Amino acid sequence: MQALLTDLCGAPVSVERWERIEPWAVARVLLRGAGATWTVVVKWVRTGPGQVRSEPWRLRAELAALQFLSDDLGLALTPRVIAADLPAGLLVLEDLAPRVALDQLIRRDGAAAHLGLLAVFAQARGELSAATAGQAGAHRARCAALGFSAPTGGAEGRYAGLWDRGHKDAAALGAPIAGPAASELIAVLEELKAPGPFLALSHGDAESNNIMIHEHGPADARLIDFEAEGYAHALIDAVCLHVPGPGWITVGDPGATGLADQYRRALAQGVPEAQDDLRYGFALASACMSWALVRLRRFGVLDTRAPGDDSRVQLVETLESAARTAEAHRALPQLAGWARRTSHVLRRRWPDTDLDLTDQARFPPYSPRRLPSVGSKVGTV
Repeated sequence: MQALLTDLCGAPVSVERWERIEPWAVARVLLRGAGATWTVVVKWVRTGPGQVRSEPWRLRAELAALQFLSDDLGLALTPRVIAADLPAGLLVLEDLAPRVALDQLIRRDGAAAHLGLLAVFAQARGELSAATAGQAGAHRARCAALGFSAPTGGAEGRYAGLWDRGHKDAAALGAPIAGPAASELIAVLEELKAPGPFLALSHGDAESNNIMIHEHGPADARLIDFEAEGYAHALIDAVCLHVPGPGWITVGDPGATGLADQYRRALAQGVPEAQDDLRYGFALASACMSWALVRLRRFGVLDTRAPGDDSRVQLVETLESAARTAEAHRALPQLAGWARRTSHVLRRRWPDTDLDLTDQARFPPYSPRRLPSVGSKVGTV
């Protein structure tokens, strides 16, 4: 890395301090050169047996996304790329400090203390999709310039096989997706496969841990960690506002807090179709219901866990919040009914989950999911 930055700066650069940011393959590095010191953030490709997220394509994808957004589109939504050495598996980025990850603030203080910052998060998510809609060709060109094909982030990627696997998982629970519900599932998959005007750059992991934000001060937030980026349905990245992601038991009611409108208004700046209640409601319900089916894959693992495990409650709430979103938008009534029935099946099978998840005294919005064991990483279990 010293040689890379020395070449970039045209003068010797030395590493003064290296601070690993666990558990990721990321470090904050203090550099000295030309009589000055400064910090950068370095990401690298993991190596060695048993390492997760060790695929070299991840770094290429992130570099492509960051350069596409900042250099090609001129957006100030991401960290600036300072240098890259793809053969060596290194990416040197702007240090975003004193910004901190939004999820850290929520875990520390609760969501109620940071509704304004959550609104910034919702707006940034909408702005990303609005700015990248209709720009898939430019994104492909950026990827080609880096020597690889543009990744996909939609039905051909994360949702491939959802029809077969969803039916299998539902049948195993005794809650098969049949009749009109199966027809609606076909419509969901068609929506995700052919987003039309909603085709935009998907972050791939649109959660509050992947936005760096000032706790106090200007709202110039930055989105990070684009390793799983790819063009897909824009509303895939809105699911996190309506249905809990891996880190939370519940996210509350984004309609009541205004987060849903904040996101939708920002999206409509680049995707006018987002103003169409029928079109938008169906697309959002489709994205949320597909996420519920993806998370249902975890049933077999969760069924072996001890009573009281938060992941069980989270799965019940995932199904029920997806159903609530569909119902609120008067979309996918049969699939919403199936999700409700499936959550009841889980409540009976796991009596410890038969709780009032709308009780905000016990389950306030963005209630953190406790990990089942020391060393487990949020999002992997």
